[in-house]
Amino acid sequence: MRDAIRESGRASLHLLGGAALAILCYLMVGVALFTAFLTLTVIGAGVLPESVLLLRRLADRERRRTADRTGTPVPEAYLPLDGPLPARVRTAVTDPGTRQDLVWAAAQLVYGLVLWFASLVLWAPALLVDGVVAGLAGRRPVALPLIGRLADLDAAWSRALLTPTPAAARAAGLAARVEQLTATRAGAVAAHGAELRRIERDLHDGTQARLVALSMRIGLAKRVYDSDPAAARKLLDDAQTQAEEALAELRHVVRGIHPPILTDRGLTGAVRALAASSGLEVEVSVTGLADHAPVDGAGRPEHAPPGDHTDRPGHTDHTPRPQDSPPAPRAPAAVEAAAYFVVAEALTNAARHSGATRASVALSREPAALRARVADEGRGGAEAGEGGGSGLLGIRRRVAALDGTVRLTSPKGGPTVIEVELPCVW
Repeated sequence: MRDAIRESGRASLHLLGGAALAILCYLMVGVALFTAFLTLTVIGAGVLPESVLLLRRLADRERRRTADRTGTPVPEAYLPLDGPLPARVRTAVTDPGTRQDLVWAAAQLVYGLVLWFASLVLWAPALLVDGVVAGLAGRRPVALPLIGRLADLDAAWSRALLTPTPAAARAAGLAARVEQLTATRAGAVAAHGAELRRIERDLHDGTQARLVALSMRIGLAKRVYDSDPAAARKLLDDAQTQAEEALAELRHVVRGIHPPILTDRGLTGAVRALAASSGLEVEVSVTGLADHAPVDGAGRPEHAPPGDHTDRPGHTDHTPRPQDSPPAPRAPAAVEAAAYFVVAEALTNAARHSGATRASVALSREPAALRARVADEGRGGAEAGEGGGSGLLGIRRRVAALDGTVRLTSPKGGPTVIEVELPCVW
């Protein structure tokens, strides 16, 4: 009997909330009529989107009440009310979710009050009947549970009225997808602009300056060649050194655009080279990806670029290399480039900011994606939001441009884990 009274009390509180929402819906009817009048007069069209937002808040409150009662959330599907005023008005009028909320508000105005008053009427006879049945006859209560059924009926009707139709869900999903792609495109454009500015700065401050100095030294050598051949040879030697430095600068810029090592050795070999030159003790593991680098008798890639020594201390390669299996397919070039730059940026951040001495890189082929995971044992504290460093922002933008996902875990004290998933077709 005590449990039945407690459950009936919770049900009555739920019905009381429904009655309060019914009164708000009654007030919303006046707001809707006033908004319709102002919209017809055109001068008050700006009130319509705000009224729709108010209606959405009421419906959202009912969804939360229903979810609290049933334990299952009620989905919602709305078109975004943004943009200029004409677009917002058009969306408010054509959104199927708005019409569905209006139907719910009209129904809530009726059943919210009716069920609440029915529960009030039931309380006195239910206590009397169940007091006799449970107290004298020793049976389970039979009348008090009816109040709980009224609350369940209220939740069932609200769920039926507020659950979006398949058409509304598709429209809202499409609108959300368009909004996401718009943000992704903006991020990709911003990243592309930043990359162009970086290349221009590198060429201007590095290669161009060296070429100007080279031209000046060759000109000086031509002037003194007849009068002082030794000085001319010294100037030409300096010019040759500067030419080599300018070529090194150009190679650095080219690697920043699209590293040639990706084309020559694939993502696996390129990541090994990054690990070997990162300054950290890096453990590399690769699963299911192609390895196009020919190896010598010692198991090292042949024709490795300078600084790429995968057998050096501090680099551990755990890549499985079956001898007789056919080579795995490579990911598309754009996906490989994105994964390469993610690993490069993550290892750079780990070496500069984390204070770590060890890190790990894991590359794996998924059925419809390429997954890259970089972890370090540093101090952590990397920010995942827009307030994070420019390197993390660049990672997010580059991955978002390919419709990928980035997950960053970096609690204070470490470790820091960056996991990227890039969709692709193998």
